[in-house]
Amino acid sequence: MDIRPLSREEVRSIDARAATELGLPTLVMMENAGRGAAEWLRRRVVEGKVLVVCGPGNNGGDGGVVARHLDAWGFDVQAVWFARPDQIRGDAAVQRSVLARSCVAQLDWDRPATPDLLEALFETQDWVVDALLGTGLTRPVEELLRSVIEGLNRSGKPVLALDLPSGLDADTGQPRGVAVRATATATFVAPKLGFAEPGSRKYTGEVFVVEIGVPSVVLEPFRVH
Repeated sequence: MDIRPLSREEVRSIDARAATELGLPTLVMMENAGRGAAEWLRRRVVEGKVLVVCGPGNNGGDGGVVARHLDAWGFDVQAVWFARPDQIRGDAAVQRSVLARSCVAQLDWDRPATPDLLEALFETQDWVVDALLGTGLTRPVEELLRSVIEGLNRSGKPVLALDLPSGLDADTGQPRGVAVRATATATFVAPKLGFAEPGSRKYTGEVFVVEIGVPSVVLEPFRVH
């Protein structure tokens, strides 16, 4: 089923309806999203190091799924959570706990994100997975996450963004002060409205859609006829 580009509110409505009306667990949708993105990376990276940078919300949880699958496939992967442990809640906290119990390398970033420290973090990586911020962003990126995004862009490393590049507004396709410049974007369910706007391509790179298992009855109103 071909789905037209979605707005931020439409994405929220699809997720909410699938979870509340149909009883589809959000963890199942997160699993499908993360595995689909990991599969794309698996086909392109034969060897090397992959760093997954995670924020405290569901986008970070998607990143946790990516890290777990890459680890299962033998990749040298590490997840870094740019948030205090008490800020990581819900499905993201579940993914962080699973990684810990699975002995997948992960780190809670508990220091200032200075340019030198970020350069050291990124310089040894072959790919970076951007799982910092999702479609719900409605305000400018500030403080820690702004520093991380700026450091990632300076690094010049190839980046796979999950759902949309962190810092990019889903509706306008413009950065909220700063946004990740991705090599490719694994967008979930359908492209976002902002991806069609002039200038967005320099942030999204190649865009491909990952199905996350949302039933067709929920997607029908958004189908391209």
